Amino acid sequence: MYELLKGLCDILGPSGFEQDVQRFILNEVKGYVDEYHVDSVGNLIVKKKGNNPDFPSLVIAAHTDEIGFIVKKIEANGLIRFEKLGGFDDRILLSLPVKVRSDKGNIDGVIGTISAHYVKWDDPKRISSHRDLYIDIGARTAEEAVEMGIKIGQPISYGTEFKKIGNNRVTGKALDDRAGCALLVRLLQNIGGNGAQHGDIYGAFTVQEEVGLRGASVVSAAVEPDFALALDTTPTSDTFDVLMTGTRILGNGPCIKIADKSLIAHPLVTQHLEKVAEKGDIPYQHEVFMGIGTDAGAIHMTNKGVTSGVISIPSRYTHTPIEVVDLDDMENSYKLLHDFVVTLDQLKGKTFLDT
Repeated sequence: MYELLKGLCDILGPSGFEQDVQRFILNEVKGYVDEYHVDSVGNLIVKKKGNNPDFPSLVIAAHTDEIGFIVKKIEANGLIRFEKLGGFDDRILLSLPVKVRSDKGNIDGVIGTISAHYVKWDDPKRISSHRDLYIDIGARTAEEAVEMGIKIGQPISYGTEFKKIGNNRVTGKALDDRAGCALLVRLLQNIGGNGAQHGDIYGAFTVQEEVGLRGASVVSAAVEPDFALALDTTPTSDTFDVLMTGTRILGNGPCIKIADKSLIAHPLVTQHLEKVAEKGDIPYQHEVFMGIGTDAGAIHMTNKGVTSGVISIPSRYTHTPIEVVDLDDMENSYKLLHDFVVTLDQLKGKTFLDT
């Protein structure tokens, strides 16, 4: 799991620029699926044909994009102005390393900040808007920046690298949601080789989740699934920061989503997730957190509507360059996903009134 996660997280792929992530994933799964295509908005849709007609069909979604930036302007002195792609807290941006994807390869840079020696003449409570900030790639002039490969419209991501910390945890950028992508890749690679029964499985590696669930909004019309499950991360609340409630704890297992701002999960799905977790001795937590949305929020309302739920992977410091995930949570999330898929026949023909 570590190597797969590292391979995914180290790729530069902000919203709207997920091509390299999609190529990596397709290379990992194309030998294990029966069909695949890229739709008109960029989603990579793969299909694993079912081996038991008594199972309903299922789409499993994980978004490939990460939050990032886009080159907006090259100043005369070679500094770069940028816009945001996705949701940020501007308080964390100062002095961060970044990478710009250019036709000549990735270019390293840093988001500039004033020297600490100037602070006594500044308002220490002032929070600079990202529009006041700039990226320094070492260019002396705009012409030099262009020669290096910079141009308007190029994507930018955090410049941190994925690595292991502690005994079994990892940190880096883009774990939201390359962690979910890793679970889905692993399922597609393994589900056919263990003799397990399942219905048609559609893997939807979606785009532009971080800017409004855009890719997911066209998925259900294309594959018309009976059920949908999203795989995503969720912020923990287990540190000593203000607003923490201790309701989502790193290392305590996957979260079964009850509600967020985009979705009230269907009770058929949440109850079945609970059932398979308890039967398989898989630790789990409940998630009620209105600060986020997921691809299931778009999928469950499109086409004719889809019975949907979410498995959430606990993550500290989400939407920062130092997100932290526990690999035990990843393994337990995978077990929960697998056991849900291979027992989905128990939900065939059931409705909201059966809960």
